Amino acid sequence: MIHNRTKKNGIKRTLLGLTFSSIVLSGYSQTKNFAVVNSSMTEKQLVEIAANIVPSPQQLRWQRLELTGFIHFGINTFTGREWGEGKDDPKLFNPTALDAKQWVKACKDAGIKQVIITAKHHDGFCLWPTKTTEYSLKNSPWKEGKGDVVKEVADACKELGVGFGVYVSPWDRNHPTYGSDAYNDVMVAQLTELLTQYGQVDEVWFDGANGEGPNGKKQIYDFERWYAHIRRLQPQAVIAVSGPDVRWVGTETGQGREEEWSVVPVGKKNKTDNGSQTKVDAPPAGDMMGNVLGSRSQLKDGDALKWYPAETDVSIRPGWFYHVDQDKKVKTAEKLKEIYFHSVGRNGVLLLNIPPDKRGLISDYDLAALKGWRKKLDEIFQENLLKKAKAVGSVKKIKPLLDGNDATHHLFSMKANDNSVEMDLNGEKTFNVLLLQENIRVGQRVEKFVLEYWDNNQWKKATEGTTIGYKRLLEFPTITTSKVRLRIISARLQPALAEMGLYFDKNNQ
Repeated sequence: MIHNRTKKNGIKRTLLGLTFSSIVLSGYSQTKNFAVVNSSMTEKQLVEIAANIVPSPQQLRWQRLELTGFIHFGINTFTGREWGEGKDDPKLFNPTALDAKQWVKACKDAGIKQVIITAKHHDGFCLWPTKTTEYSLKNSPWKEGKGDVVKEVADACKELGVGFGVYVSPWDRNHPTYGSDAYNDVMVAQLTELLTQYGQVDEVWFDGANGEGPNGKKQIYDFERWYAHIRRLQPQAVIAVSGPDVRWVGTETGQGREEEWSVVPVGKKNKTDNGSQTKVDAPPAGDMMGNVLGSRSQLKDGDALKWYPAETDVSIRPGWFYHVDQDKKVKTAEKLKEIYFHSVGRNGVLLLNIPPDKRGLISDYDLAALKGWRKKLDEIFQENLLKKAKAVGSVKKIKPLLDGNDATHHLFSMKANDNSVEMDLNGEKTFNVLLLQENIRVGQRVEKFVLEYWDNNQWKKATEGTTIGYKRLLEFPTITTSKVRLRIISARLQPALAEMGLYFDKNNQ
């Protein structure tokens, strides 16, 4: 199924990035991260189903990465373009000092735990010596045509203990078979090479951009076949963002939604001939670029509910490939900190693009920004001011909330007063950042919460929010107090709160 796309900042992203094999089921059936629903269900039933959907092991591992890195590098680096037309001479590709280990180390030092290399962009130029086309680095002067960028990145990731992923553009503006059934075979062959020659691959990233090839034709992508092939060769890999595991958040600004649900409605109303069964073979239902996706009122919009978390992508520069005239436009450490709060801190995973220059190195401008960013985050989160707090409310055991383990939790019954946790801070503390996490192994359930502080013998609101999910970060005006209270105002079933933290950002007073 081909999905519409939007174009922004030179990259097309998927709006509807999920397809399913045809599944015909009667009534309600549920697996751990997917549930078929029907229009006769009440809102209460739908909410209960949604609350019990959890991530697959692959999705959980991916979510806990928090930070992933994109490496846009290729023929465009040497032409100064964002989108090549597939006509540039491979001899233009000739980095003079390529050092993939420098790329990966720069990412790791910044806290990034997985790196994705653009093995093939829309121009069709391949960064490995593929047998599927002559349009690759084997016909470049770099290492006399015997180099392999994908291998160098994979090896660096393995050496430094960083996850490894590949971006493979379905759109190929060079390959002569593009626009025919034969091209789907080419993609399978390219995936086979990438998924069998470089060790473990942790993420396969598809951009669903679909334009004309060299013959003026467009391609019908056989995503289902590609997904199945990836599952066979690298079953631990997540498939994003035109894929069944990870969806695009909807912008390229690094900003996630204020209300970000990982469980979203998918499918469209499709009845079989007898009208009694539901066929699920469709993408997410609803506006993938809307302010909310997966709210109570939207759960009825599809034929199924699916754990389908958001990846928030953004480039450290205005463009996705390196351009020398953008050296002075690299995002500042403060801007990157804001992006972190609005991506990871809004139940997403941040995919930050850091493009190497023509030398094949991350520039000093980018390195400085990454170093400053890491320093800011380390300073903010170096001390949880709740570490010495004591429970003084109805919840007596707060150790699971302060142990740094997102697999332990306190389960609120949401009955009577069991919807809040109150803590004595063991003296006055000054803070302006709140961290919350749910144990998403149980599900995502919190719909609304408020943090309050004790002042002049009364509770006052410090901040409030909607969803939590894997992680929620909120900044607010600096407060000094000796007692705080977190109240969960509404939730889907019993929320499992895994972590709570209060921090002080001295640069945000």
